[in-house]
Amino acid sequence: MLTKEEFTERVRGGLRLLDGATGSNLRAAGMPRDCCAEQWVLEHPEPLAALQRAYAQAGSQIVYAPTFQAQPLALKAVGLDAHTEKINEALVNLSRSAAPGCLIAGDLTTMATVCDSWNPESFDTMVEAYRRQIRGLIDGGADLLAAETLMYPQEAEAILTAAELEGAGAVMYTFTMQSDGSLFSGAEAGPILRELEQAGAAALGFNCVAADMMTPYLVSKLRRYVKAPLVCKPNAGIPTIGPDGVARYGMGPEAFAGVLEKCRENGADILGGCCGTTPAHIQAVKAGL
Repeated sequence: MLTKEEFTERVRGGLRLLDGATGSNLRAAGMPRDCCAEQWVLEHPEPLAALQRAYAQAGSQIVYAPTFQAQPLALKAVGLDAHTEKINEALVNLSRSAAPGCLIAGDLTTMATVCDSWNPESFDTMVEAYRRQIRGLIDGGADLLAAETLMYPQEAEAILTAAELEGAGAVMYTFTMQSDGSLFSGAEAGPILRELEQAGAAALGFNCVAADMMTPYLVSKLRRYVKAPLVCKPNAGIPTIGPDGVARYGMGPEAFAGVLEKCRENGADILGGCCGTTPAHIQAVKAGL
């Protein structure tokens, strides 16, 4: 696993592009909406492999392993919590085989759906769950960790603690946040990112925020607080919800790339896509760079 210093040097040398969405593309490839995505991917590896090959061909330099909810509190719902470490290890290996030229990021996320992550009494529970997931990601050979779609500062602190206890290297932290720079918990994001930078974060920023004219402003606001590489990984615009309950994102690759170009001008270092984005979106961003 890369150290923070090695990762920073890679960014200075031109490491710029993340991948795009995974879940929405897998659903388009046949993954049921309410299944355990990690279990489905292990049983149907080719759609994931094809998607990650496409991201690599589009220009992605960092690809996220499909381990978004592969921690024991979530896996318990499908009776797989005892296999947490092996599941993470296998999913990192799958991504490595699909995109051998890319760095593979072990993906971790919010526990808000499975744990009272805003409750200090839950902190030890979160740390232990993240430790088990991180151990599997390290065993699988992940190059770095990517903690994304975080909602509460306590989640980032739990991941920071778990990563230190497991001897992990570079960790990126991205929160989902509102366009004014506040978290959905109400806390202002900038000071929290600054504290994480001081604690050793390799990169910081946001994901799962609609790419629109406010996104470059958000980048500019966050840049005032941190000197570390700043991550910008927004959605393909504002979704509309169809009668089937599925969110659909209407921003095409060129418009998306235009927004991310302004984000880069305002201080973003590492660019990618979240919900609704595809390899075509990443290819357009690469062309803009």
